[in-house]
Amino acid sequence: LENIDRKILYLINDSLSNPIFDLFFVTITNEDLWAIPVIIGIIILAFKGGNRARIAIGLTLIATGLSDLTVVEVIKPTIARLRPSHTLGDTINILIGKGGKYGFVSAHAANIFCATTILSYFYDQWKRSLFFLALSVSISRVYVGVHYPGDILFGGLYGYGMAWLFITIWVLIKMREMFLLSFKKSLVLCSESSFT
Repeated sequence: LENIDRKILYLINDSLSNPIFDLFFVTITNEDLWAIPVIIGIIILAFKGGNRARIAIGLTLIATGLSDLTVVEVIKPTIARLRPSHTLGDTINILIGKGGKYGFVSAHAANIFCATTILSYFYDQWKRSLFFLALSVSISRVYVGVHYPGDILFGGLYGYGMAWLFITIWVLIKMREMFLLSFKKSLVLCSESSFT
């Protein structure tokens, strides 16, 4: 598996290398460039999108925050797989800083798949665009030389799983609320009919 991971890394990082991809992937991988547009988007969505938007934003922020925390503080130091930027040196194109010491799993991939999965659940019409964004950000991490393909594959799966955990919890809470509301209405109807 390690050999396959390296071959795919070299294919994406070296064989596909060109000035247009360099610009695209370096830009899309830089979260500092995305911070302000994302914050503005969250504010606009929160004010104009109603209750559904606020729930989607809340779930996204909580789930992505937990995804990031567990990847950075638990998974990466536990697995302790060095990034290709630290082990392969001059044999790959490193287009940004080398990044932290460990790369498995990719926090970028986990977080972007977590966020886009939740947003896709609430906004089905955005699903394709969000999937393209998640895939582009994830591939960018291999293209710029800071992750192996396995890092982004398992990071993406981890983020996807984290998203569905939080979606499931929200659905269960919502179903419980609906059941309790329905039960209360039934009790009121029963009590009203017993007096007539």
